[in-house]
Amino acid sequence: MTAGAGQAVNDFTGLPGARSGKLFAGGRLRRLRLRLGLSQARMAESLGLSASYLNLLERNQRPLTAAVLLRLAQAHDVDLKELTGASADRQADDLLSALAGRTAQPISRAEAREFADSHPQIAAALLSLAAEREAPRPAPPAAPLAAVRTHLLARQNHFAELDAHAEALADELRLSGLPLEAAIRERLRVRHGLVVRVLPVDVMPDRLRRLDVHARQLFISEALDQASRTFQLAVQLAELEARPLVEAEIAAARPLIAPAGPVAAELLHLNLANYWAGALMMPYARFLAAAESLAWDLELLQARFSAGFEQVAHRLTTLQRPGARGIPFMMIRADRAGQISKRLSAAPLPFAAEGGQCPLWILWEAFAQPGRILTQVAETEDGTRIFTIARTVRPQVTPWGAERPTFAIALACALDHAARLVYAAGADLSQVRPVPLGPGCTRCRRHPCRQRAAPPEGAAIRLDSLGRGLTPYELERD
Repeated sequence: MTAGAGQAVNDFTGLPGARSGKLFAGGRLRRLRLRLGLSQARMAESLGLSASYLNLLERNQRPLTAAVLLRLAQAHDVDLKELTGASADRQADDLLSALAGRTAQPISRAEAREFADSHPQIAAALLSLAAEREAPRPAPPAAPLAAVRTHLLARQNHFAELDAHAEALADELRLSGLPLEAAIRERLRVRHGLVVRVLPVDVMPDRLRRLDVHARQLFISEALDQASRTFQLAVQLAELEARPLVEAEIAAARPLIAPAGPVAAELLHLNLANYWAGALMMPYARFLAAAESLAWDLELLQARFSAGFEQVAHRLTTLQRPGARGIPFMMIRADRAGQISKRLSAAPLPFAAEGGQCPLWILWEAFAQPGRILTQVAETEDGTRIFTIARTVRPQVTPWGAERPTFAIALACALDHAARLVYAAGADLSQVRPVPLGPGCTRCRRHPCRQRAAPPEGAAIRLDSLGRGLTPYELERD
């Protein structure tokens, strides 16, 4: 066929990619030629065309005729859809949808199709980016610590089998007649072949406990006070004698904590070993009986069980044995910057899962009066009234010149239980005006608060050009 014969105009009305009944597909024809590795002369020869006419086709100065399409299909085994522009039409429609409302001037379908026809790979990349942006992103997995805290709250911070196992061993160790620390040392030596050594701070500057498996020695830092030494020895004993129980608890919790990754299981393991150690130092039945007889006086419980203030507060949150329940306490440990490093609760009290950064809470006043036990009656936004005991604690001795970490402990319970506490003895709690508490300024919706540092997130605020209220702005009331 000659070039003149190939120039006959055919009617392509209704065919994708056709304009005014003519099919212009120069860009697609050129991409096909390059993909086949042919020069214009070679392809023109295979189609019975002149090289100059093929050049006009590729520059869209001539329409692509049906005769040329058929020759392409025969000579190069080409799918005609590749040249008729069906894919470009779809890309054009997708581009118009993805770019709707995102450009200063509206884009016509002709412009979108011309772009898709000339630059199909760039169009495909743009559509891929738009799809990624618009696709709903999966919620990030819970942080390991948050996942473990959620699990502990769901269990009311009580693990019956660990408690029973530790209590039975505590009763067995009492028969030796030795103080608990000495009895644990002896059990580690006789049962497990471990010798306990207390090492100077300069030998263990950044460790409180370390097990040397090969030398069969357990090193304890001299920076620990007596209660903390006993606790660290008990944690090591938990690793040796309570591991099957700890691993069973972790296996039961795995469906809930697995999304947070393997670190969550390790954190839960540490929490459960510490739980067992506390239960060994303060066996359930004896500790609950003492707590009730002493009206929950934490410092007297410290003395009776040779424990620390934080250890006693922690143990009080675990007393939820069926038929022998204690007061359902919540405990929070925080630093001066308002960062909460421990959150435990036997009941779904306010701040048990989150919050607690309200500066009006007595927890934060404890830093101003170190070593003193402070109390407070407070009411949260939902109307719940709580009674809080707060005091500062220091985890271990620090050498002169080193940073001296200080934390504050808040031990809280529902106001209904407060009458049983020595800290509320003689007070008519129904007549005490509660301090209004919020979860923290950016989430608190209380209106008149002199302590407010910031408006709640998403709240509408109102400024008064004629005066000044308790804060520089007021919240729009619901």
